[in-house]
Amino acid sequence: MDINYKKNLEDVFNGKQVDITPVITVTQSGILDAMKLTGTSWPTAHEDPEQMATLGASLHELAGLEDAKIPFCLAVEAESMGCTVDLGYGGRTPEVVKSPFDDPREIEIPDNFETSGRIPVICEAVEILHERYDNLPVCVGITGPFTVAGHMIGVEEILKMINLDYYGVEAAVDVATEAVIAYIKELNEVKPDVICVADPTSSGDLLSPLDFQQISRPPLEDIQEEMKSQNVLHICGHTGNMLKDMLSSGYNGISIEEAVDMRYAQEVKASLGDKCQVCGNISTSKTLFRGTPEEVRTEVLEALEKGVDVVAPSCGIAASSPLVNIQAMVNARNEFFGIE
Repeated sequence: MDINYKKNLEDVFNGKQVDITPVITVTQSGILDAMKLTGTSWPTAHEDPEQMATLGASLHELAGLEDAKIPFCLAVEAESMGCTVDLGYGGRTPEVVKSPFDDPREIEIPDNFETSGRIPVICEAVEILHERYDNLPVCVGITGPFTVAGHMIGVEEILKMINLDYYGVEAAVDVATEAVIAYIKELNEVKPDVICVADPTSSGDLLSPLDFQQISRPPLEDIQEEMKSQNVLHICGHTGNMLKDMLSSGYNGISIEEAVDMRYAQEVKASLGDKCQVCGNISTSKTLFRGTPEEVRTEVLEALEKGVDVVAPSCGIAASSPLVNIQAMVNARNEFFGIE
């Protein structure tokens, strides 16, 4: 069966009926098995656009996933804001190790924000992927404003400040929102097919539903309005109590972990008019990382039975996840639809 992957995914996010459910990743896609087979590696693939494009498309080439996903971390915006980032090595993803800001009210966007760090690398990698593939969606991951603000002043600190210095949190999130929008405007120029906003610090494991409504949702809506690509909102962990807010924030899709039952997510989606599609929720930490292909198969078939709109890993794929488990996702989707 020939599939136009780009049109199939676009149709799903537009709420149209399709013959086959897409199987993609909107989260971290670099795995060590793929690096060995494609001659790529971290940290080089974080900074070299050719390697970034090759690794970003590797799970399409090697396992059949129906998109290319770049970059491979959530530290891009923080790095361009002036934070010190450890790019890691081997299977370790980049992390923010030091921020230049001590006071949330002193955070400001550097004049060279759009041209510093890895933003230009990512934009070039998008262009390379467009040149290489006619019908493969290119998905670029960016970081949600509340998470970026947490990178600026520390996650633990910003969570404490919600109760101790709410206006300081607002000040930090406002600047983070401006930075993310500046990044989105750069991406709009190279036209990725999908932008996925990952906002892990907005997880229901860290924020109450009210805090999410007041702190995280408004900037998420603001940045969505700037996007010219289709878009997905990914939030980690237990998000069942904020599903209505996620589904009604203006995004084409949301991405959820296995902590949220897919049938329940579909019920909430239906109650809101089916305007936003649900991606997920194949466990990355348990099934794709530590499980067997048969366990992956079982989980994918269950998600499809429960009505998942786009089969996808529940969160960022662990770098040590075996390639056969990623292949098993695609095989199970094919089995469900009778594709040989």
